[in-house]
Formats: sequence, structure tokens, C-alpha cells
Amino acid sequence: QVQLLESGGGSVQAGGSLRLSCAASGFTYSTYCMGWFRQAPGKGREGVAAFYPVDGNTYYADSVKGRFTISKHNAENTLYLQMTSLKPEDSAVYYCAAHPTANGCVLSPVAYGSWGQGTQVTVSS
Repeated sequence: QVQLLESGGGSVQAGGSLRLSCAASGFTYSTYCMGWFRQAPGKGREGVAAFYPVDGNTYYADSVKGRFTISKHNAENTLYLQMTSLKPEDSAVYYCAAHPTANGCVLSPVAYGSWGQGTQVTVSS
């Protein structure tokens, strides 16, 4: 049973940084694409970043390129999202998600079948 548990959300001022963590269990980490998504009030869920362990490729939404970095810690089976230069429009509930794949990652939430409970990120101006 896939389990994903996010942590690290909080409130920061614009320009600040946060690091989100996603502790993963119940699946073979190396064969799953893992990603971060976010959903702001009144908006749909959007892909932020994804990581494909097979080849180490990373994928980012244009809105976060150069500011966010996705990475993983093999031994701890943990996925991270380092967020810098945060903007008020980054405020949302951030979710960790995973799906098995042999073909790389996509940033579409419909491709992901396993989700964490989410962690709130609030950026004030």
C-alpha cells in the first residue's frame, strides 16, 4: 500500500524559502515517478515538479523553474521540494504524489494514483 506523508509547510514572507518533505513507503521507489502538486483556493490542482528515479530526470512547471528544486534521498525514501524566492502566488496546499511508470514523468495530476494529505504553504507580501 502506497503511503505518502508531506511535511514542511508553513508561512513565510515573499522572497523567503521553505523545504517540503514527502516520506514514501509501500512501493518500490525506483520504479515510480514522484511529483509535487499544488492547489490554491478556487483553482485546479497543478503540477509543480516531478522526479524520475530511473534516469534522474526532473520536470518543472514554467512558473517555478529556477526557484524550486526537486530531489530525493534514496536511503530515507524521501522526496524534497526546496522552494526559494517564494511569491504570494505560490500560496497553496502542496501535495506529494506517485505513479508507477517506465516512460518518465508528466506533470498532469490525472496520471497520479497515490496522493498524500497535503501541506499548506502561505506566502505573504
